[in-house]
Amino acid sequence: MFRRVSIRAALFLGDLTIIALALFMASWLRPQLSFGRPMPIENVWLTWPIYAMGLVIWGGGFFLMDVYNLHKNLRLLDELQRLILAHVATWLAAAGCLYFTYRDTSRLQMVTFFLISLLALIGYRLLFRLFLRFFGDRRYGARRVLIVGAGKVGRSVAHMVIKNRWTGLRLIGFIDDNLNVDTLGYPNFGQVQQTVEVVNTHHINEVIFALPRYAHTKLANVVVGLQHLKVNVRVVPDFFDLVFLRSAVEDLGDIHMVTLREPALDPLQRAIKRGFDLMVGSVGLVLSLPFIGLIAIAIKFDSPGPIIFSQLRVGENGRLFRILKFRTMYHDPDMVEDDISYKVIDGQPLHKFYDDPRVTKFGHFLRKTSLDELPQFINILRGDMSLVGPRPELPWLVDKYEPWQRKRFEVPQGLTGWWQVNGRADKPMHLNTADDLYYIKNYSLWLDIQILWRTVRAVIERRGSY
Repeated sequence: MFRRVSIRAALFLGDLTIIALALFMASWLRPQLSFGRPMPIENVWLTWPIYAMGLVIWGGGFFLMDVYNLHKNLRLLDELQRLILAHVATWLAAAGCLYFTYRDTSRLQMVTFFLISLLALIGYRLLFRLFLRFFGDRRYGARRVLIVGAGKVGRSVAHMVIKNRWTGLRLIGFIDDNLNVDTLGYPNFGQVQQTVEVVNTHHINEVIFALPRYAHTKLANVVVGLQHLKVNVRVVPDFFDLVFLRSAVEDLGDIHMVTLREPALDPLQRAIKRGFDLMVGSVGLVLSLPFIGLIAIAIKFDSPGPIIFSQLRVGENGRLFRILKFRTMYHDPDMVEDDISYKVIDGQPLHKFYDDPRVTKFGHFLRKTSLDELPQFINILRGDMSLVGPRPELPWLVDKYEPWQRKRFEVPQGLTGWWQVNGRADKPMHLNTADDLYYIKNYSLWLDIQILWRTVRAVIERRGSY
């Protein structure tokens, strides 16, 4: 649906034009610069083979790195992130090629070209998005969409179409046997049997069937009636209650299958995440060793009992492990291990008591500054946890989970996560799963880095921790 050749062609041709103009501008600016080694004008003008090489490297590199893949670049942040990474990679490749061919090319000139082209490419994307946001669903060639079925699945599809109308999708309306169903303000054209007539009358290009499973028997006759029309017919399987995080359509010989569940992280993502954990976790542990020693001494002087408190938690794929923390409560050998200070209202655990009398004076300080979490660097290096991910939960809390909430265990559990930097302990615990699922669906190394940076700010400001 999003494979719009016109959009991809406009982006591709625009990028190549920008690369060529940026090379020309860098050549013109090089003699004007007041810094750098003076160079004669005749030595800075690039020859046509360099222009050709640049266009081939940027054009091919951008295609290989999915810069023009609309499926992966629906969000502006995703597109800009992929664009910047691809531009850096192609610029390094071009610099390597110049080293072995046109070695006399000015390095300052290439740096100037990099900056000019990067700013121009980003500006072009922003202007292009702005144009499509206002005219995307009204321009020539826009795809007119009809959704058959206005239930939960149909409305979800409609929201997706409306949100991405900049790609050239234009929602015309719904077809549903129930005339009183909510159609989000769009017309309901009536019975499913009228689909062919509505397609002809309203010049529909895309028909999306989003019928509930019990109504799929109506599908066959309608699809047959649409076969002679120039219209794309798509079916959204009503498996949303079964799908975990990602689904895909696959072929096994002549059999078509919908994959309802597969690992949230592919092997490459998992390797990158683990490498990042080992590198940053090792540095974090080494830098925190002086603080760990001082905190251990302070805990011993503050109250009798062990320095480290370990507790059973649920990790990735439901695997149990022992999480390590500095002890912040008065030691009670008779206290049940899972007895922890949570308010429970209507059967739902909300959050910790901020005035729990069992917490020691020094324990209040450790919790407020989150220094009680420092021993978890050991859990990270062991592989029990990750730096970033859903917070590992207590088994008795997991027993209260709805089935959909267990999706949060699809990835390694983390020292910090998306919901912690968007509320921390101030947010009700049973409502944090939506934030965890957002993180899983949008995982990237860059998102991990952003969360770590925001965690530092949250800890310094002491927001939501007690």
